[in-house]
Order: sequence, then C-alpha cells, then structure tokens
Amino acid sequence: MLTHRASHLKHHPGQIAFAGGKLDAGDADAIAAALREAQEEIGLPPDHVSVIGQLEAHETVTGYQITPVLARLERRFDAVPEAGEVAEVFRVPLAFLLDAQNYRVEGRRWRGAWRKFYAVPWGPYYIWGATARILKALSDRVAE
Repeated sequence: MLTHRASHLKHHPGQIAFAGGKLDAGDADAIAAALREAQEEIGLPPDHVSVIGQLEAHETVTGYQITPVLARLERRFDAVPEAGEVAEVFRVPLAFLLDAQNYRVEGRRWRGAWRKFYAVPWGPYYIWGATARILKALSDRVAE
C-alpha cells in the first residue's frame, strides 16, 4: 500500500510514499512508529497486520533516515486518507514490485548535481526516489 502525498505539503509534495513519519516520544521503536503512522495516515488498524520485520535503513538525499517496516495485511480494511497529508491511498501488486525488470535507473539535476535514482512506474503512478529504492531493496532481498 502506498500513498500519494498531498500537494500542499512542505516536504515531498505530490510524491508517492509509504505511510510513515518521525518517531514520537511515545513510540517504543520504529515498528511502533510505523504502526501508529499507518493508522493516522491511512486508517490501518494495528491489529490488522502482522509485522514481518524491518529492512535496512535508507537515507534520503534530503537527510531523512527511513527504517522500512514490512508487515502482512491480515484483514481487509477500508483505507481512509488523512486529508492533511495524504491525497490518495493505492495498492500495487507485490508480484509487480518484486520483479526486478520493472525497475529502471533515471537521473535528474538536483542542487546543481546529477542524481541517479530508481523508478518503478505503475499505471498512473510514478514511484521513484527513496520509495522505489526501498522497494528495489526488498525485490533484491527476496530474489536472494
């Protein structure tokens, strides 16, 4: 499940991302933060998932440290985007994301330098940057 971030946000407006955010003082760890953020941003009840584990941490070019938490959805739920942060919630088939042939490396100028990044477009969604890199890391790990 991915989100299309609201266009008015200060950071990464309009981009495709995972539900997530910063660790709050009350969060025991990255898993607790991920479950809380998923509930806040897309309405996912924590008792509807079983956590599989964490993937390797990723740092973004903007200096954010992301600790991906992988979980299996155990029960269906109706996603409810939090209007202040999320424009849309959508699903991408896991088989598509695990197929390494669906990824490509692209480049753009950012702050005066060329940056290369992964992209994995799906339908009308352009999944790129840190989100695509995390998904590519999952694809690579499953392929091992």
